[in-house]
Amino acid sequence: MYDTKGEDFYSDITKINTENLKDFDLLVGGFPCQPFSNAGRRLSFADPRGTLFFELARILEAKRPRYFIFENVPGLLSAQEGYCFAKIIDTLCELGYSVCWRVLDSKNFGVRQSRRRVFIVGYFGERSPLEILAFGTQYKKDLRLLINGGSQGRRVYLTSGDAVTQCSGDGGVSSKTGLYFIDQNPDPAITDTARCITARQDSGVSNHRGEHSAVLVEEPQPIINPFKETTWQNGRRIKDPGEPMFTITVTDRHGIVHCGRIRRLMPIECWRLQGFTDEQFHKVAALGMSDAQLYKQAGNAVTTKVIEAIGRRLKEFDEKYGREIDTVAWDKENG
Repeated sequence: MYDTKGEDFYSDITKINTENLKDFDLLVGGFPCQPFSNAGRRLSFADPRGTLFFELARILEAKRPRYFIFENVPGLLSAQEGYCFAKIIDTLCELGYSVCWRVLDSKNFGVRQSRRRVFIVGYFGERSPLEILAFGTQYKKDLRLLINGGSQGRRVYLTSGDAVTQCSGDGGVSSKTGLYFIDQNPDPAITDTARCITARQDSGVSNHRGEHSAVLVEEPQPIINPFKETTWQNGRRIKDPGEPMFTITVTDRHGIVHCGRIRRLMPIECWRLQGFTDEQFHKVAALGMSDAQLYKQAGNAVTTKVIEAIGRRLKEFDEKYGREIDTVAWDKENG
């Protein structure tokens, strides 16, 4: 996507000789998330990929750049009951950095994808860099009651709002925190008029084909893993029209339901959901890269609009306090 002529390139971070690195002001890194993700085995530092954080720390120790920005999945915060994250923060502080962190969701930065990631920002000095991640109140949709039927199991909420609080006993069709009626009959018929209303109309999903009527929503709806009905899924598989897409990953299959038909997201759509422009996508696709690789690149990427917003805040922070870092560095160098 970019002209990298004249830039230094290393194919393996473990083989970088820090003595040959030029000085720089900002280190941005996203060490592999699989060891800490809820979707993986969560082996943390026992997974060789999990130890790549210490390669970033090695570069920080050798070069002492003014700032760093690291990104990972929220599961990093709870991996091994918080030990891993505590070790990471402890290591960064020992290197002389003031550190802050925050979980940010891509849907709050102008893209239609719900993608929660933890960002860690460090400043080489004693001033807290917290204002770099101070983006205000996170986006939240109000819970709106449509029908108050008394007990929680009989209340009906508008689907445009956030869900009610989920409890440990929730889940499945019988959950008491709200039901979604989905016609589970194979190849449901689409009719211009409603079917005959029967006494069983409110009895839920029926095994009798064609018994119930429902409304077909013709606006596109996000769907995840439509071909994995037997696979455990944390949450809904289908969202309402207008809701953000599910988090783009390497392993999940993302699609759209429209007029009763399901289709997969195209690679270019996945890239758009990560904030890339069509021009950037076409530059990469023109190299002859397979769709599988294009999907993987989208899933492994950081949402561009989020990291751009952090970068702009960091620039403002540096314009206000950057001279302090130069003073600290001069004092340390001169005893």
